[in-house]
Amino acid sequence: MDARLNRERLVAAAREVFAEAGPGASLNEIARRAGVGPGTLYRHFPGRTDLLTAVLRDRIETLCGRAEQLLGAQDADDALQRWLHDFLDHARANQGMGSALLVETSAAADPDCRRRILGAASGLLDRAREHGTARADVTVDDLVHLVVGIALATTGGESTGPQPHRLLDLVLDAVFGPPRDGG
Repeated sequence: MDARLNRERLVAAAREVFAEAGPGASLNEIARRAGVGPGTLYRHFPGRTDLLTAVLRDRIETLCGRAEQLLGAQDADDALQRWLHDFLDHARANQGMGSALLVETSAAADPDCRRRILGAASGLLDRAREHGTARADVTVDDLVHLVVGIALATTGGESTGPQPHRLLDLVLDAVFGPPRDGG
């Protein structure tokens, strides 16, 4: 019981510290905020990559849980739009973590995480097609790539504030608009 609680506290503290200081944040600071010693951190997470992976999986679990909640929403189009905005926030916030994992180990490019995100988006897109106005020719890969592209283009630098979400709204106008000829 204590081991599980310590692990949960470490992941929660790591989520905060990585959000503040990035993926290179002090592991000692994470242990301190979790209220455990460094030895406890290393027993649960032998290396930085293990902790980064746990935090990223936790965030993906939260994002996919949000999709499950939205599947029950009355307005299917609104549910898809709200989740894509949540996904954009997730992609922007976690870009540094994903990059750090890819640099540290190729095993960190976890296909299960990608599969879960695609599954969450697919369920919402299918429902929006059935009960809303989402175009039939838009694929779940299209949506994920568009959101990730916006996240990459607007993370850091001058691209803060409402611009990322405004760009996503422009994309969503095309997702819910009529198909164009020749496309």
